[in-house]
Amino acid sequence: MPRDKAPQIKKPDTYDALVDKGMSKEKAARISNAQAAGTIDHRSKKLDERTKVDLLAEAKEIGIKNRHNMTKDELIKAIRGH
Repeated sequence: MPRDKAPQIKKPDTYDALVDKGMSKEKAARISNAQAAGTIDHRSKKLDERTKVDLLAEAKEIGIKNRHNMTKDELIKAIRGH
């Protein structure tokens, strides 16, 4: 029978620091793994340069509800706050 594999934290020091600051474990893991991978930082100004379609796709990936009813600015705020 296959074993469930636990998610791996790529930058444990960053993860621990974020959790200590009160961030949820999910968000801390996502941020620390994104930093390790060198992918887009959600606090980056580059979010403002992306299309609404791109923002909707990212919002879907991270599980933001009611994303289709949001404006581009609301999507950016929701992604940065998630």
